[in-house]
Amino acid sequence: MRHRKNTVKLGRTSAQREALFASLVSNLILAKRVTTTLPKARAAKRMADKMVTVGKKGTLAARRQALSTLKREAAVAELFAAVAPAMKDRAGGYTRVVKLGKRMSDSSEMCILEWVDFVPKAPKAKKEKAAAASQGEKKAEQKPAKEDDKSAKKPAKGKDKR
Repeated sequence: MRHRKNTVKLGRTSAQREALFASLVSNLILAKRVTTTLPKARAAKRMADKMVTVGKKGTLAARRQALSTLKREAAVAELFAAVAPAMKDRAGGYTRVVKLGKRMSDSSEMCILEWVDFVPKAPKAKKEKAAAASQGEKKAEQKPAKEDDKSAKKPAKGKDKR
């Protein structure tokens, strides 16, 4: 019977699992959203919520506990500086899992793990993209002309040594 055994093993050893979750949660803290498989996201969600709870304490002992779990100083600094203060009024449920569908290669269920208060940046409008593309084309047209002038002034090495 599996009473009170709620560890998701994911076909890995305990050291590999610990490293996987530390990496996923660290990247979630730094990037604000992570795309992964559904079982990994569900397991990492528990750890991310625990890290925010630790971060809300704000003590030196809590910082050391987070560092021992996450293994990345940049992620711990971001957790204590930005993520935990933003969640200070919440009692729990800091992350959400948004399902994306099945992956083409192996049909794994994919999802996005992100913070509840995370708002993605809106994509640029088509007019702005077209204007940026036309400016890029103008710059691209100017650069080859300059390169042609340089190649015309200097003879190529190794070619036509008659």
